[in-house]
Amino acid sequence: MFRQTVRGGRIDEKILQPIRSVNPLREIRKDSQELVLVEDGQDVAEIHFKPLDDRTIVIDHTYVSEQLRGQKIGDQLVKAVVDIARKEGKQIFPACSFALAQFKRHKEYKDVWAQVEGE
Repeated sequence: MFRQTVRGGRIDEKILQPIRSVNPLREIRKDSQELVLVEDGQDVAEIHFKPLDDRTIVIDHTYVSEQLRGQKIGDQLVKAVVDIARKEGKQIFPACSFALAQFKRHKEYKDVWAQVEGE
């Protein structure tokens, strides 16, 4: 199902490279439904996503801590999920308001955007 790119907590490292480039010492904890940035043992940013059906992923939550806001970390987390969807041939339903704003801002995400009529 959704474990081709995310397999046993492993995601293709190329997808995570932009996030790591900001601070290569950051740990990125990943599993089949989330990416979490960990700094000094604390979760500092995260994005949750899960299969909606066989062809669609839903992004239902993003969070970036105060100290990281303004550094495009949230943008990079959404892009990482977009890259996962592209690699797996899936669509994304951005249920979280931040993810939806990113999809509206980035026209290049149109190929993976599972839009509801009227959006």
